[in-house]
Amino acid sequence: MKWQGARRSGNVEDKRGMSGGKKLAFGGIGGIIVLIIGFLMGGDPMQLLNQAQQSGLGSTTTQGEYVSSPEEDNLLAFTDVVLASTEDVWSSIFKQSGKNYPIPKLTVYNGAIETAGCGTGQAHFGPFYCPGDQKIYLDLSFNKELTQKYGAKGEFALAYVIAHEVGHHIQNVLGVLDQTNALRAKMSEREYNKVSVMTELQADFYAGVWAHHLQKQTKIEITYDDILDGMRAAAAVGDDHLQEQAYGKSNPESFTHGTSEQRVYWFKKGYETGDVNAGNTFGDRSLQ
Repeated sequence: MKWQGARRSGNVEDKRGMSGGKKLAFGGIGGIIVLIIGFLMGGDPMQLLNQAQQSGLGSTTTQGEYVSSPEEDNLLAFTDVVLASTEDVWSSIFKQSGKNYPIPKLTVYNGAIETAGCGTGQAHFGPFYCPGDQKIYLDLSFNKELTQKYGAKGEFALAYVIAHEVGHHIQNVLGVLDQTNALRAKMSEREYNKVSVMTELQADFYAGVWAHHLQKQTKIEITYDDILDGMRAAAAVGDDHLQEQAYGKSNPESFTHGTSEQRVYWFKKGYETGDVNAGNTFGDRSLQ
């Protein structure tokens, strides 16, 4: 993946060394976060968040000057370039429909951080998107976890993760998250898990659409090997794979993000079609 020299976004906020906050809070639009927080979670995010709240996670505050390493500096620059590429791609796609694309910000933090409407984000949740402030949150240490723990190697693996979270921003802009969140009170946990899976798979699809248009709309150069890295990353964070890694078996009824096969399928479909209208996961009977 050749990204050096490509345009930077300027919409990346570096809040490392300023992280911290109180215990997790819920209510209002923050409830949507159960759909999208914890990109790598294989179980029910609400249960995990409740456990974090009960144990007091997020109650500490970290302040002071943050000393970045050369590796982190490179990751920060890479993140800025990738975010810029999503801006270019989605601005073009929205323009074709006569709409303006509201550009999100991406906040880089370490440890924990307060969000607007989504409580306190924690690094161990993985990257997440908060619709309350239309921001993506990323602890750069996640890249090491992505590589070492999940075996998703190559720069494009992290780029896919960022593009997936931008996919949730697209869903928020289009009103999808409002609709799916409204269903939570009307459904059983088992039924709603299916809605969550459809939501996550659509974000994977949007990441694929971004990859399809990447070289046409930006100066970033990628190869099919990069796309394979993206598919490997999608497979690595499938619910079945994560649960089998953790527990030796998987429980399909508890899936909230989709299987490895499903995640690869929808990312690949987005990449191959490049058609934003081909990603109606909610209309796919195999997911219902």
